[in-house]
Amino acid sequence: MTDLAASLDGIEAVVFDLDGTLVDTLPDLADAINRMLAEEGRPALDSAAVKRMIGDGAMMLVERALAAAGPTPDAEACAAPRRRFLDFYTAAVSRRSRPYAGVVETLGALRTAGLRLGVCTNKPFAPTQRLLADLDLAGFFAAVVGGDSAEAKKPDGRHLLATLDSLGAAPGGAVMVGDSAVDVAAARDAGVAVIAVGYGYANVAAAALGADAVIDRFAALPDALARLARRGAIRHRRPGS
Repeated sequence: MTDLAASLDGIEAVVFDLDGTLVDTLPDLADAINRMLAEEGRPALDSAAVKRMIGDGAMMLVERALAAAGPTPDAEACAAPRRRFLDFYTAAVSRRSRPYAGVVETLGALRTAGLRLGVCTNKPFAPTQRLLADLDLAGFFAAVVGGDSAEAKKPDGRHLLATLDSLGAAPGGAVMVGDSAVDVAAARDAGVAVIAVGYGYANVAAAALGADAVIDRFAALPDALARLARRGAIRHRRPGS
């Protein structure tokens, strides 16, 4: 057993959010949103505005973008713009998106230590799958569950539980890693320990999200996981705690 594997005793799986946690997807999301807005005859949004809208899936992103750039639409009026946004985005999902520093090396180390890794994202499955493949990240993950792949999506804990079920892992031996209140809420609902990253897209400071630990760079994740393992913060979680 490696030193890292020994330090992570009690942890069998780590599940990651995607946007703002593993990959900086903002440039391509903003490009696709602004192409959609142009077709709708609405003004473009800057990247900072789009960043504040990310985290609740494609439908909410499109609704928020349309509302920020003109009259607030109803759900039915968002259907066609959402389809165009997804078409634009899926066709150019990795044009400018890149993994954050330390992601590739850290995922490799965690997998070598014997952990099962998964992705739980509110992004639809098709662009998620393409993004991970294009960035050579897909091979790290034994399960990928998009926002349209399960009966519920974050912050509902059933989304995370579906991911753990695909990994063959129990909530008590898992850790969620994400950048937003949605990720923390899903983890709490599922009874899973959670680590927040401080470099992502959240509109509040990571320290205010109520996670079990906070990291400011991805390479710090193994040490944070080891601290949780030493504190016994993994095995004693209960749903809703």
